[in-house]
Amino acid sequence: MIVRSRLSSIRLLFVVRGTILPRVLPHVLGIAALSALVVWAYQQGFLRLQVTSPAPLSLLGIALSIFLGFRNNACYDRWWEARKHWGALITELRSFSHEAIALLGVDGARGLVQRNIAFAHALAAHLRGHDAREDLVRLLPESETSRVLASQNRPNALLREHDRELATRLREKQLTDITWSELRTHLHGLMGVLGACERIRFTPLPFTYTVLIHRTAYLFCLLLPFGLAEALGWFTPVLAAMIAYTFFGLDRLSDELEEPFGTEPNDLSLLAMARTVEMNLQEALGEPQPEPLQPRDFILP
Repeated sequence: MIVRSRLSSIRLLFVVRGTILPRVLPHVLGIAALSALVVWAYQQGFLRLQVTSPAPLSLLGIALSIFLGFRNNACYDRWWEARKHWGALITELRSFSHEAIALLGVDGARGLVQRNIAFAHALAAHLRGHDAREDLVRLLPESETSRVLASQNRPNALLREHDRELATRLREKQLTDITWSELRTHLHGLMGVLGACERIRFTPLPFTYTVLIHRTAYLFCLLLPFGLAEALGWFTPVLAAMIAYTFFGLDRLSDELEEPFGTEPNDLSLLAMARTVEMNLQEALGEPQPEPLQPRDFILP
């Protein structure tokens, strides 16, 4: 996720690092070059334009803007929903761990709390398609680690381990029916977060809809110079590049927001949030805390 301090209005006009510009600049320059070529060919008499008014392109541009805005809003809703679920995850893990420590003491709850930390790391890796083996080996007992690593859904396997331990403690009278029920409420909350995140991760926006808007945006920008060359002359490359930057930038930004759990600059900082969970819960156990993750080139992983 891009993390930058608030810039002044003047600096916002010229800032490049941490923006979408580097990823769309080649396409924008391509449209500007095409526009310059069309204007030159028209003025040299090599090209006779049939479209002498930009009105038809203006109508198409308005329709395209509406569709791009709709897609951008849909993708942002996915991004914001994912962020809310991770906020709920942090809350559930803290509440679960604090109640376990209050009921069982630090030593008695240590396994549950360490497993909560492992769950945050495992969920981040699960959603990104990475391997959380290193964190699981570091946080879990060896016998439990082998069972979790053998599962295709490691966050769900960790929740099963939670359920098994809570049931064992209930049978051994370390928990009453009421305290067991309270802790399982948090366990159900974690299951809900896992299911919601998997729904977002594995259910993208309809592919045909994405392709339609992407193609239309590029075709519009490619046709734009032919509708503006006669009216604007050598100002055509400037205006075409500005419009291309807007449309290509929105299209690219929507692609990043559509998959909020990825590793693109505008995706959620899952590793940083998992590290926050570890810092908070290790503090509750009285253990040394890791350092918070810091952004590199304004990007927090």
